[in-house]
Amino acid sequence: MKEATIALDPKDGQPVEYSALAKRAANGELLDLAVKAHGGLERWNKVKAIKVAASITGAIWFVKGKGDALKNVVLTAETRNEHVTMDFPGQNKRAVFQPSRIVIETLDGTLIEARDDPEKSFAGQQRETPWDDIHVAYFAGEALWTYLNTPFLYTHDGFTTEEISSIQVGSETWRRLKVTFPDNVKSHSKEQISCFGPDGLLRRHDYTVDILGGATGLNYASDFRDVSGIIVPTKRRVYAYEGDYQLVKEPLLVAIDMDEITLL
Repeated sequence: MKEATIALDPKDGQPVEYSALAKRAANGELLDLAVKAHGGLERWNKVKAIKVAASITGAIWFVKGKGDALKNVVLTAETRNEHVTMDFPGQNKRAVFQPSRIVIETLDGTLIEARDDPEKSFAGQQRETPWDDIHVAYFAGEALWTYLNTPFLYTHDGFTTEEISSIQVGSETWRRLKVTFPDNVKSHSKEQISCFGPDGLLRRHDYTVDILGGATGLNYASDFRDVSGIIVPTKRRVYAYEGDYQLVKEPLLVAIDMDEITLL
């Protein structure tokens, strides 16, 4: 009987089948490390939503003519559906983000304004194009839903992950996970990179922003807090980058500071 021929991977000399399994295991290992460091999937799966009182400021809001629109906001991001409610204390107003529709209403549910397929309204915009309240709600909604669900989001069906080359930042080595989002999830861009420190906690989130014409973002996460077993970065600072992720220190594009956080 003729013996089976085993193809070898030219990169590592291992049998192709073994090599593929090893690569899948290696890619999954970093995601597993990150998920466990942030509280674990078992705990996260009991969470239906995360509610955050926050101040969201920075240069981008002034460029778009919306200054302190989100300086005092309470966000409730669901964990199973892409849905964010934004309440504005003292303003009798809330915004509801879903990828297909933005609704702005009073607290008793009276409609103020709404827009279907809101992503289309960003087409053709330039850097200085002013935003209306629905633009703000869409941008904040897609951003904060991603941020507040990271890294657990990456375990959902349709997401693919790949560990890419690490980087050295100061005294730490940051391992990097390239994440490809499924088409049905709206976020800054289809491909994003999350950088994790030796402890498995998120250090930085790198991306471009489609609705801002591919503007770049280095989103630094810090000041972690244990919220009922889930470890949450309560401070984020977002800067532009050039070339090979070279930080542009001025201006500070977005600053997110979280106060009270509740798991629902």
